[in-house]
Amino acid sequence: MHMYFTKTKTAGATALILTALTLGCTLQDHNIPVDSAKLIDRSVNPALIKSMPGFGDLKITTLISSDDVLQDSPSFIYGAQPDGGAFVKNPNGEGFVMINNHEIHFSVSRVYLDKELKPVKGEYIVDAEGGQWRLCSATLATPQEHGFGPVFLTAGESSSESMTHAIDPFAPADKKNKTRTVSAFGKWNAENAVPLPKDAFPGKTVIVIGEDDTNGQLVLYVSDVVGDLNNGKLYALRRTNKESVETDMQKGQIHDVEFVPFDNVKTSTGTELQTQTVDKKMIQFARVEDIDYAKGGNGAGRQIYFTATGVSQADKVTPVAGKNMWGRVYHLTFDPTNPLKGKLEIIMDGEDKPGSFIVNPDNICVTKNFVYVQEDGDSFYKFNDHDGTIWQYNIATKESKAMLQMNHRRNDPTFNAKYNSVGSNLLSSWEYGAMIDISDVVGIPETFMINLHPHTWQDEKYKGADGSGISTNKEGGQTVIVRGIKQ
Repeated sequence: MHMYFTKTKTAGATALILTALTLGCTLQDHNIPVDSAKLIDRSVNPALIKSMPGFGDLKITTLISSDDVLQDSPSFIYGAQPDGGAFVKNPNGEGFVMINNHEIHFSVSRVYLDKELKPVKGEYIVDAEGGQWRLCSATLATPQEHGFGPVFLTAGESSSESMTHAIDPFAPADKKNKTRTVSAFGKWNAENAVPLPKDAFPGKTVIVIGEDDTNGQLVLYVSDVVGDLNNGKLYALRRTNKESVETDMQKGQIHDVEFVPFDNVKTSTGTELQTQTVDKKMIQFARVEDIDYAKGGNGAGRQIYFTATGVSQADKVTPVAGKNMWGRVYHLTFDPTNPLKGKLEIIMDGEDKPGSFIVNPDNICVTKNFVYVQEDGDSFYKFNDHDGTIWQYNIATKESKAMLQMNHRRNDPTFNAKYNSVGSNLLSSWEYGAMIDISDVVGIPETFMINLHPHTWQDEKYKGADGSGISTNKEGGQTVIVRGIKQ
């Protein structure tokens, strides 16, 4: 989800709209579908996930991993922790472009793929100096879906003073540029900034931001001008009864909620904004990590889902008072005429089966009929009984099923030595990044891209992949394609 953004205000807004209109046409100029027979393993590394019972028809193929050498950029290293991302047609020719955050490197990569989805060139468009903070989830705003763009909104979360970047995904690499931050979004330990689709609230820009903090917020940016990221107002979620404790809400209940405005957003520190959340009785969630909305048009985008990952005491057994521990997935229904009001409910709660159901849900992907919830279980709770899993939640039936799981192959000595070289006996030592439905982009139904963080796969040759010389992380990373996932 990307959009185009400039530092200038009035003139920049005009440029934004013109660029959106022009590129919106270009992006759809070549709609020839990918030959499904060409969806083959493209990496020298094996796929690091597997399907679960009941999902044996899924077809998993590798797209890119850290050991791959690309023909047009042999020195490029696909870095560690590919997290938030986007996948679009190349507006300048045949093939596709994939944009990904690399969380631990504070960086953003751009990989070019040919018309058969073979990666051929890679580069970093943001390095650690320009990124400044850990870059986790991200969203690409596009003219077709959101009414403006393209711009890659990627939120920083190294501290409460982190900010969100708005990056032109197709511009020449400007790796060290620190001026693309969006002051109107405030300063947060933010995970994602998700613009709602253009038919959710026509004529407005409505962007939902998640704060990944122990006292986390669901934040809302609203402007009455489409594509305006500078002059709107910032709010956060509050129950209308002003009860702010997360665990006062239970599954099966529906709560009336409203978004309450912040004061002096552009001049406030992150600490000052957090103080306002307490003073104004905004809901204090345990780490709002990722957000997505239902697809299908006709106002479906007013149905949003978000994860609250959960926190525990240091013993990894005892809950923190007032906070969910194992993780929750929330469903927020916006009032159809007012983005500042809605209804909130819990649809998944790890407390239902502690350790055997969702454990620290992080990234989330929502289709028309399903919510896909990806675990980030590296909090290492003592009673967790499984490796990192992607759960399929059926919106109609409310049934949850384990669909995909990390494939550590711990009984394979050769695999174990390479990919589980650090902490091999720890469950959930790997986590997920973005899961994106790319079916319409490639022309093959039920086709998704999934990013993987295999933290125990480490090698000196992966160190400093972004070239900045700042990060010393030496993990490998991988992106896979999975076909057969229901929409």
